[in-house]
Amino acid sequence: MENQNAYIFGRNPVLEAIASGNPLEKIFICYETSGDAINSIFAKAKKHGIKCSNLDKRKFNELEKNVLPHGSKSQGIIALIRSFESFSVEELIELAYQNHKNPVIVALDGITDPHNLGAIARSAECSGVSGLILPEHNSAPITPVSVKASAGALNHIPIAKVINLTQALQTLKDRGFWIVGTSSEAERLYSEDLYNQPTVLLIGSEGKGLRHGIINQCDFMVKIPLYGKVSSLNASVSAGIILFEILRQRKKL
Repeated sequence: MENQNAYIFGRNPVLEAIASGNPLEKIFICYETSGDAINSIFAKAKKHGIKCSNLDKRKFNELEKNVLPHGSKSQGIIALIRSFESFSVEELIELAYQNHKNPVIVALDGITDPHNLGAIARSAECSGVSGLILPEHNSAPITPVSVKASAGALNHIPIAKVINLTQALQTLKDRGFWIVGTSSEAERLYSEDLYNQPTVLLIGSEGKGLRHGIINQCDFMVKIPLYGKVSSLNASVSAGIILFEILRQRKKL
């Protein structure tokens, strides 16, 4: 398990990070920033022993320029966080089975947009997913943008980073997981009764979909039927639809 330093920004993501129990090293607040959310951050940071530093506008703008993506809005607050624990696949499996008899894990293949990564993580966390698998290469990194897009979900969901996704999927299969891929050309619908076992949901990029070698690891492929003129959904939208269908089936909602 490894820790990685990162910056997060925005009032709600910082509040979520404090609430999740992840160790914030320091919170930087622009001196002119105020409001109920800022007061709450000060109070919770003090309770958890997190150091807060007020910066004048010039110094805060310099910090924004150095650590935030161009054009991002910090809402006057930036936090240094050492929280993104990266688990091995084996550790992730153990955690998943500790919490659920039939856990769900999401694996991403070729998702390079940090907004998509954040949105998928948000849907995954909200639907009770046990973990997220990210390839080391050709994958969006965890950045302030992805953390903010996740509304703090990346602070809560266990993450495994893997060099070889195919190998990781085989490990999951050996431990009892069924691998479900997504494709617009699949014969089965996502709404079929297919998720009564430990499940890995594979999400590929909107342009290329899942790689051929990854598809070969799938036990079955599913599709979301489309009825308009646009040929595909955003990857994060597809993930959300299928994840909540899995939840609906399991909870009989």
